[in-house]
Amino acid sequence: MAIRCSVIRGGTSKGLYFHAGDLPSDPSTRDAVLLAAMGSPDEREIDGMGGGHPLTSKVAVVRSSLRDDADVDYLFLQVWPDRAEVSDNQNCGNLLAGVGPFAIEEGLVDVQGATTSVRIWMENTRSLAVATVQTPDGHVRYDGTTHIDGVPGEHAPVAIEFLDIAGSSCGSLLPTGHPSDEINGVRVTCIDNGMPVVCLAADSVGLTGYELPAEIEANDEVCTFVEALRLAAGPLMNLGDVASSTVPKMCLLAKAQHGGAVSTRTFIPKRVHDAIGVFGAVSVATACLVRGSVAYDVAGADVSDREVLDIEHPSGHFSVTLDVTSDGDTVDVHHAALMRTARLLMRGDVFIPSSVWSHQ
Repeated sequence: MAIRCSVIRGGTSKGLYFHAGDLPSDPSTRDAVLLAAMGSPDEREIDGMGGGHPLTSKVAVVRSSLRDDADVDYLFLQVWPDRAEVSDNQNCGNLLAGVGPFAIEEGLVDVQGATTSVRIWMENTRSLAVATVQTPDGHVRYDGTTHIDGVPGEHAPVAIEFLDIAGSSCGSLLPTGHPSDEINGVRVTCIDNGMPVVCLAADSVGLTGYELPAEIEANDEVCTFVEALRLAAGPLMNLGDVASSTVPKMCLLAKAQHGGAVSTRTFIPKRVHDAIGVFGAVSVATACLVRGSVAYDVAGADVSDREVLDIEHPSGHFSVTLDVTSDGDTVDVHHAALMRTARLLMRGDVFIPSSVWSHQ
């Protein structure tokens, strides 16, 4: 059975983009279709479109929005390569970068001029983002001069502004009510500015924070300790039992090495990210501006004067524009924005066995 879709690189991730109306309305059947489309469960995803890694086994489901303040609705779904599981309990800011281009290409949003703004309702976190896409001559432009670390070459920029994402998953920016807490004997900062993240100093788990992702993944003792810490943090962040959840993300912090605000190594949660997720970067950057947080102490007080914070990661850095005020335990986020790129790679039909879903 054929189902139309597009393959788009969004930021440092890649995934399948579907019209919501082309997928089953029943979530369990929908998930079975997506598993078949990606070729999961199989670590190589050799019998599907997945790339054998969580960053290349993602799905965006897009529809015209019924909301007055949005043009399209976007649901992110993580298809896991190593198990028959599809998760909707987090957002993805990288695939978000491809939603605007997809909406324009598919006629869900009309071109407005040299640039087109697409208002996106992010269903996972029930929050809004506005993506500004270059559309000269009435078409989406993908080539350009913008480079983002983790992606080769240069492309057209996609500017993304986030509207009121603080506490979108946990209910508040600092879900424990404090800039820092002690969990399992380790000082941490629990924060949610678009993505629930637990920040901790890398040296608190015996690492420098500059190790390559594969080195950290090979350290069973550290991985076991960090996962136990994540499980303990979940209920404190109003996320409940997170044993089968992709959030919170665990982020190890160290002093910046290349002029940025802080250096990061992020668990997503069982693998270590080759870069850092969009919303994860926003949450970590926000933590760097919260006095009394682990990130503030690692980064140093001078970062509080910066309008743009470069969050260093294994393959470069991620720039986040922020306007945050902090007064004790009261923190207000007035503005958060960033720059991504995207590229349409292919569009057509993905084929799945009719035994999975035979309804047209």
